[in-house]
Amino acid sequence: MGDGNGRYRGTESRLSWEDRLPQWLRRRSREDGAASGRARDRLDQLLATAAAGLPLAPAAYPSGFSCSCERIGCPTPARHPVSFAWQTQSTHDPATVERWAEDQPEANFITATGMVHDVLDVPLGAGRAALDRLLADGTEVGPLAESGEGRMLFFTATRGTPEDEDEWWPCELDCHPGTMDEHPGLRWHSRGSYVLVPPSRLPGDLGVAWVRGPEHPLPDPLTLLEALADACTRYAEENGTHDPDHHSVSWPLSR
Repeated sequence: MGDGNGRYRGTESRLSWEDRLPQWLRRRSREDGAASGRARDRLDQLLATAAAGLPLAPAAYPSGFSCSCERIGCPTPARHPVSFAWQTQSTHDPATVERWAEDQPEANFITATGMVHDVLDVPLGAGRAALDRLLADGTEVGPLAESGEGRMLFFTATRGTPEDEDEWWPCELDCHPGTMDEHPGLRWHSRGSYVLVPPSRLPGDLGVAWVRGPEHPLPDPLTLLEALADACTRYAEENGTHDPDHHSVSWPLSR
């Protein structure tokens, strides 16, 4: 009887594995299909952003809770360009963007501001309040993204290259690229700055995603400024925050 039980248990184990094998193969096939779908969606979003004329460049990505750049104590993990030449490297050429996306399947992407577009970057709560007001007033709102870090990004036409250069102000008056300082108010990303574009991944399973896609026309930033500034003021008052006196550069513009 002992041998019989042993043979039965062995047969049961063997049949159980044979039964499980097709299930494992089906699960693996679904996982591979899902990964392929995510890659296709990522590429489609990047190509749509490039088609809208926004210049792109590869950026770092999360490596656990740190950064793929392996810089010890990286102050902006997964939030900065890969190359120091990101301003001249940035392009909206679809073939180049597709090649980057395929060669660097984990990479985030940034878009360089002050060339084609600017970005008005505000706290998420303030951004949502301003968006409600703008839509109620019938104001045209362009592409719009939300960051898992609690920021909302309003993409606008640029004021970085006006005909009268006296009207231009550098981005440093409002923010530095990739600053991680707590800033309850408005960051105006213009010439010399950048922002992450969707679909970007951040440490801690956070990300950057479109609320309104890049196919929407870019509005004049001044048509949004009053609503955003008012919303940021209320946000700061309600949360007891204040603007810092100084921002530190976390990603150098040159070596």
